[in-house]
Amino acid sequence: MQKTTKRIAMIGHKYIPSRDGGVEVVVSNLAPHLQESEYDVTCYNRTNKEFRQRRKDKPLPKEYRGVRLIWTPTVDRRGLAAISSSIIATIMAAFNRFDLVHFHAEGPCVLCWLPRLFGKKVVVTIHGLDHQREKWGKLASAYILRGEKSAVCYAHKIIVLSEGMKTYFREKYGRETVLIPNGIDPVENKTADEITKKFGLAFQEYILFVGRLDPGKGIRYLLEAYQKLKTDKKLVIVGGSSDTDDYVKQLHEMTVDKPSVIFTGFQQGQILEELYSNAYLYVLPSDHEGMPLTLLEAMNYGCCCVTSDIAECSDVLNGSGVTFPCGNSDALREVLQDLCDHPEKTEALRSEARKEVSSKYTWEEITAQTHKLYSELLAR
Repeated sequence: MQKTTKRIAMIGHKYIPSRDGGVEVVVSNLAPHLQESEYDVTCYNRTNKEFRQRRKDKPLPKEYRGVRLIWTPTVDRRGLAAISSSIIATIMAAFNRFDLVHFHAEGPCVLCWLPRLFGKKVVVTIHGLDHQREKWGKLASAYILRGEKSAVCYAHKIIVLSEGMKTYFREKYGRETVLIPNGIDPVENKTADEITKKFGLAFQEYILFVGRLDPGKGIRYLLEAYQKLKTDKKLVIVGGSSDTDDYVKQLHEMTVDKPSVIFTGFQQGQILEELYSNAYLYVLPSDHEGMPLTLLEAMNYGCCCVTSDIAECSDVLNGSGVTFPCGNSDALREVLQDLCDHPEKTEALRSEARKEVSSKYTWEEITAQTHKLYSELLAR
């Protein structure tokens, strides 16, 4: 007798395919890998102003690597985009013929009880404790925390990305979770071509940061450390605003007289690959993380990596990079100065980083772990 294909819905990302944030990178990779196994996967994308404009010229894509795409209406106002799209997506999924609904991130989980009410299995992946992020006001943080509590009460399974988050849910709620980290695909390093033409960057002549430009990423510490650094290497900040336009403006004001600091804006594809491939150092000075995909990517390209000493970063590095006390810009400067002065140290750490990440964090392994969780849940 032929086995029935199980139908999976994914909610909580902005849209796929996308590199707009860690959640989007995960869903853009995980959904197609699951589709290629034995699932029929549907992803609910946000229809923001940009996509509504695109739709005037041609229909939005309905499929990505076999994954069905449904575009939900969105209220394009700060703090309301994620709420409006996830509520509509959840209602649509609850009334559709799915076997399992997989929520990504905390905020979208506020209504995760609804699919369960209609007999569907509910899985939640907590990508980070989003209510702790500085960019959100009190009302938004309270809403996101409500999503966390709803996930604890109604999700059949909760996936977390680090041991620290496992401990958090166990101690705060008495809720056991499943640790499934993020993944990467093998890559080949690229020579500096487009980045030289566009930004004047050459091999190992710059220090690199990649991520959302929001306060929780610790970019201020990096700028403060760099301003005291004795080096001819440039500092390249890669990333865009994430409802943080005022903060981004402040960062630019901090570097108005520093031509060696380059803000590239959001990048992906060939340019991002070249940026990783040719960096002298990669720095992630975050105050908090879920499991930083940009760190995995930097390690995958063989970057020498420097991060704050939060567990979510140091656990991934596992000794293959250098950490500094979180929030301490002077300590960060000392680490960066030492590595700039001793290129032999950075060279040794490059090979260690690539070896560490390639042995643990492949999408094939992450998909296999997710498949196992789905199978056990759907068999009940």
